[in-house]
Amino acid sequence: MTVRRDHLDFEQFFEVRATTDDAQAAEMTLAPGQSTGGPDNAHPGSDQWLFVVSGSGSATVEGETVQLDAGDLVVIEAGEAHEVTNDGDAPLETLNLYVPPVY
Repeated sequence: MTVRRDHLDFEQFFEVRATTDDAQAAEMTLAPGQSTGGPDNAHPGSDQWLFVVSGSGSATVEGETVQLDAGDLVVIEAGEAHEVTNDGDAPLETLNLYVPPVY
């Protein structure tokens, strides 16, 4: 067995960095003022765990909005509509885990 390792650089908007049969990891970077998702954005068969690495913003999940800051973890369950917005002055960098893989 070989250890799989990757170094996250957050240089692109969204990039899947690792995938197994059971889970997937992706990095996402939103520029100040940028949003992704919306009321029609959901992953019907996959939970999304969004960890804020740096920056600030907000997440709206099923109509409920929460503030995001570095160190926060948001769980978006399968089928929940969601949107993530960078309302700060610096890039919002997140690590997203999808269980099972969606991309």
